[in-house]
Amino acid sequence: MKYLIHKILALNLLLILPILALAQANFGSIKGHVKTADGQPADFVSIGIKGATKGTSTNENGWFELKRVQPGTYTIIASYVGLETQEKEVTIKVGETATLNFTLKESASALREVVVTGNKNKYKVKNPSASLRLETPLEELPQNIQVVTNKVISDQQIFDMLEGVTRNVSGALKLEHWDNYALINMRGSQIAAFRNGMNVQMPWGPLTEDMSIVDRIEFVKGPAGFMMSNGEPSGFYNVVTKKPTGVNKGEANISLGSFNTYRATVDLDGNLTKNGKLQYRLNVMGQLKESHRQFDWNDRYTVAPVLKYSFNDNTSITAEYTYQYSKMAMIGAAYVFSPNTYGDLPRDFTTTEKNLPTTSINDHSSFLTFEHKFSPKWKFTTQLAYFNFGQQGSSMWPSNLAANGDLTRSVGIWDAKGNNTVGQFFVNGDVKTGSVSHRFLGGVDLGRKSYMADWGQSFELTSSQIFNIYHPVYGTTAQFPAFDRSKPLKDRAGDDELLRYAGFYAQDEVGFFDNILRLTLAGRYTIVKQDITDWSGPHSTDDNKFTPRVGLSGSIDKNTSVYGLYDEAFVPQSGTKTDGGAVTPYTGNNIEFGIKRDWFGGRWNTTASVYQITKKGVAQADPSSANPNKPTYLQLGQTRAKGVELDVKGEVVKGLNLVFNYAFTNNEITEDVTPELVGQRIPGYAKHLTNTWLSYRFINGLLKGFGASAGYQWQIDRSTWTWGANDLQGLPNYFRLDGGLSWQNTKFNVNLNVNNLLNAYLYSGAAYDVNFDGKSEYYWQTEPGTNFRLSIGYKF
Repeated sequence: MKYLIHKILALNLLLILPILALAQANFGSIKGHVKTADGQPADFVSIGIKGATKGTSTNENGWFELKRVQPGTYTIIASYVGLETQEKEVTIKVGETATLNFTLKESASALREVVVTGNKNKYKVKNPSASLRLETPLEELPQNIQVVTNKVISDQQIFDMLEGVTRNVSGALKLEHWDNYALINMRGSQIAAFRNGMNVQMPWGPLTEDMSIVDRIEFVKGPAGFMMSNGEPSGFYNVVTKKPTGVNKGEANISLGSFNTYRATVDLDGNLTKNGKLQYRLNVMGQLKESHRQFDWNDRYTVAPVLKYSFNDNTSITAEYTYQYSKMAMIGAAYVFSPNTYGDLPRDFTTTEKNLPTTSINDHSSFLTFEHKFSPKWKFTTQLAYFNFGQQGSSMWPSNLAANGDLTRSVGIWDAKGNNTVGQFFVNGDVKTGSVSHRFLGGVDLGRKSYMADWGQSFELTSSQIFNIYHPVYGTTAQFPAFDRSKPLKDRAGDDELLRYAGFYAQDEVGFFDNILRLTLAGRYTIVKQDITDWSGPHSTDDNKFTPRVGLSGSIDKNTSVYGLYDEAFVPQSGTKTDGGAVTPYTGNNIEFGIKRDWFGGRWNTTASVYQITKKGVAQADPSSANPNKPTYLQLGQTRAKGVELDVKGEVVKGLNLVFNYAFTNNEITEDVTPELVGQRIPGYAKHLTNTWLSYRFINGLLKGFGASAGYQWQIDRSTWTWGANDLQGLPNYFRLDGGLSWQNTKFNVNLNVNNLLNAYLYSGAAYDVNFDGKSEYYWQTEPGTNFRLSIGYKF
């Protein structure tokens, strides 16, 4: 490890030698805040020095900073298109930071109208959310973090995490799976699901987030385990939910689309008291949605109230509750099987029946966040969260598939309950020791996760006619026995898992030469205890490990930075090994280099990175397991993922917003006790993955407010989802083209999206030995052909 740390430091020092040559300590800086007339922070306001090209803009909280300013007296300009420009004079001294604040004459609501008319850049952000605990701008972080904003989600008419969110991030893709939670892979392996900085991952949950409650989604690449619980080396995605803004406003949207899709959302935001100390946010969503497959549907609704109370300018408490409900056709209805090859059945083919039992899911989550600023430079935060997931339903999986297409369909009960309790306590602070700055983060993570499920009851569908996939006859299924739910789930559950962990971490971002060069040193000590009672008996693990992190970042100029990173991961795993005993945690490390650059005054940004991730002891489901709902596992020796990534996003020219990304990924087994596995690809990625989304809106003239958009998703050389089958027949390349038209003004917006314009037969799947006879069959899930969504919104 020491060799790797020395290597990364040496390489990064070579990268930033030009920076050191230019670095001088005889500068000052300017910090400040911009707010509206009613006291709300004003974001994206331009801040510049009169008569000079140096400038910046305020972040989402209204703060700005101008670094490396020569000593002297200057006139600072605060401006925004459509608003009155303000000027203030300031004197800069060597080694000191001057403070300068502005108050716009307009209220927050007036500013919002200007923003809508002016089409403010909403595809790019400068800072991570507060839930990532970092106070550092994205450009300065020695890590690749990509943010999918609410504006992107709205333009693409994404309804939940199961849809096209991943198209906006290099190297990320959603794999086919059950229809209740999102399985997202990035950098060659599955990444964990976070919400508001809390790890919400369950073995088969939680219910995927509806986009009506989402403010942004942050894809954090690399472990970051020092601050974000037990970090998967490939990264995680963090769903940030909507919070009160203190601006009295509201929005209502109605959507309809193909396959009898009907959806309505309401977003209310504002103050409950005249002094603005008590604020609220309320989001409500209802949706009816069928599928391109017959007998397949999913109806949902969501209610998400949030309250925030500010005791004063330094202390606040925020309480948030989200209830999501989903009722759907039998889980597994999307899977189809063939004895011959992928894609040899119609796109709308299904193995389910109209009268089979449905599945209902109730998902509750609550957050309590307390923030207190001891001073402008020190802040303490407590975050508490509780997640409760309950499911009652069933799933379908075949028990036999003949060469002629005769299929025996098996239906099993799937009742489940999951509980997560998480506590986080951390402090952020800025200090200086001479000319060296320190940005400190330290804290404690505590968590308890439990999950239980009943998969112990199943039966085979019987009918007067054998079900043949090539000549299906529906509606003839005989009466099937009812599942026995007379006992509590705890007494019926054949799978019971309990995970408890505690983590202690500290990080120091050390800034040299007026923060031109930044060294990040961090470490985390994690304790994990796990108890599993399942079909193979009780097992438990008790592990602990220290994981370090070293990063180096340097600014070549005010718009460009380079970075290098080495960090380690320690990840608990659940399940039983095929040869007996509990699956133990795996370890991993990540080596990464990258360059970030803002273009044309920060309107758009590029991030390029190269990485290598090495893991030891990763558990993979044994393909010989008799039941995919409760497989046994093989623990691999060593796997290695390598890749190159490029992300471009922002407003390229006025009115034209762009999301473009490309990733090359290769993930394979490099060492194992089973020699024939060495060199095999790990499932769940495409070697070449690229996506583009372009959105243009007319700012002036007769077509003012009208917009058009188009984008593609392209996956080349796809690996199958499962590995170890006798016939690893690959998946064909994937190409999907989408487009849209829209119109908006300060009050109304209309958005029409048409997906899969080429009507391509799109799917993902894998080889699978249905009959356990050593021969491979194939399963896959299809996407719909050409389909549309139309949304109409009103802001008030």
